[in-house]
Order: sequence, then C-alpha cells, then structure tokens
Amino acid sequence: METNTKAIIEVAKRGSAVRAAKQQLAAARKGKVPDYRLSFESARSLFAELTPARVDLLDTLRRVGPCSIYALAKAAERNYSNVHTDVTRLEELGLIERAEERTVSVPYESVEILVPLAQVA
Repeated sequence: METNTKAIIEVAKRGSAVRAAKQQLAAARKGKVPDYRLSFESARSLFAELTPARVDLLDTLRRVGPCSIYALAKAAERNYSNVHTDVTRLEELGLIERAEERTVSVPYESVEILVPLAQVA
C-alpha cells in the first residue's frame, strides 16, 4: 500500500459515506493519494475500538517504524499477548499493515479523530 497522508477516523451520520467517497474520487483524479477514512456510528463505538492503549500503540509504532509485534510490545512496555490482540484489531480496522517479513507498520503520517458535538436546538 502506498503511504497515505492521514487516516481520518470519525463519528459520521448515515449517508456521509457517499460524500466521503466523492471526496476520495476527486482527490484520486487529481493524482493525490486519498486519505483513509474510517467511520463509526457513535462516539461510544469509536472509543470502544480505539482505546487509549491502541492509540498509544499506533503512536509507538509510527515512532519506532516497522518492527515485529514482539519488538513493538517491548517498545510500548506492554504484555506481548495484549499487544498482539490490539495489533490484530488495528490491522482489521486498516490502521496497521502487516508485511511478509512479519513486521507491522502504520502507513499514515497522522491520524485524526473527529467527534462532532450535538447541535444546539
């Protein structure tokens, strides 16, 4: 996968996926690598998946660069089994990539988490 500029993780209303897809197509037509978008139905579901420990793991992995899960667990000063579980889930969400050499990496320069607040009636 080519390195994307950023991953945008958001709480989005139904139907906003179409708008995001149009933005990505427009960027691709201009020759830009489109941002990766990941949407959740609620802040509760977003933070259930992106726990503070998982966000810290993304930061640690981006800082140390591609490495084994064992090396990542050591760098993060966390239990290997827990790091393996978190890496697997972050990979399923598209936020971590696993290479053939059994290394993992974060293919983004940054991750933005957007949680809109309720509008005043």
